[in-house]
Amino acid sequence: MNCGELLIIGGAEDKCLEGEVLNKFVELATHSEGGIGILPTASEIPEEVSTEYIKIFRDLGVGRVEVIKLDSRQDADDPAICEQLTSFSAIFISGGNQSRLSELIGKTKFHDALSKAWHEGMVIAGTSAGASILGKYMIVAADTMLNDNKLKVEIGAGFGFLDGLIIDQHFSQRGRFDRLLSAIAGKKEIMGIGIDENTAILVKDGHFEVVGQHQVLVLDGSTSDYINITSSDNGSEELTLSGFNLHALTRGYRFDLLTRKLLMKKGIQQ
Repeated sequence: MNCGELLIIGGAEDKCLEGEVLNKFVELATHSEGGIGILPTASEIPEEVSTEYIKIFRDLGVGRVEVIKLDSRQDADDPAICEQLTSFSAIFISGGNQSRLSELIGKTKFHDALSKAWHEGMVIAGTSAGASILGKYMIVAADTMLNDNKLKVEIGAGFGFLDGLIIDQHFSQRGRFDRLLSAIAGKKEIMGIGIDENTAILVKDGHFEVVGQHQVLVLDGSTSDYINITSSDNGSEELTLSGFNLHALTRGYRFDLLTRKLLMKKGIQQ
């Protein structure tokens, strides 16, 4: 079986006819028949979010665009909703709260059906919270941990489509370098990937290519030679570390997730 592409978006992607990221998703989604299913479960305003995506996908020429309404774990175990999922060629997971996705969908029949469909070639895109959920792990509770000069990162379980990764979004725009570094410190098996807004990584066959306007940062602590994590009086976790690898990539550059190395830019010979 060949897994489908994953388009992992850093949030705030352009929703217009010229938008590079959503155009790439539509291009992938329309390689086969079935149309696009929108999963707005992470959002507190799912109808508003869905309406916006329905409009842009139809404007971009997609014939069938439908919403998957899933608001409870009971819904996520409903055979009819799982059957609806498998009728699409691509799924788009909206932003919102990634913990809500984990709580309502994690380890349900819908989760199993989504994983199976992806392993059989379905294209899956996620933006913002929908991006974070695609890794094996995710950062929980976002910026609330930064109040009162306190940094303490809580890690939760994602959908597990990409082993050994924590994905963070709105990365440069919300100054999330420290929290991603904290999330992977002391965990040499896990890489951190920070994706800027209106930017995405297109993952296929163990590597990714950067799509969109800004930058993707890869943090790799597998070669680290010193890490010390101490707790301050206010409960913040303070880091001293050395020997981390950092990769910054822009549009067209590719990265090998297995060897953890930069590949040559698309179209340029090595």
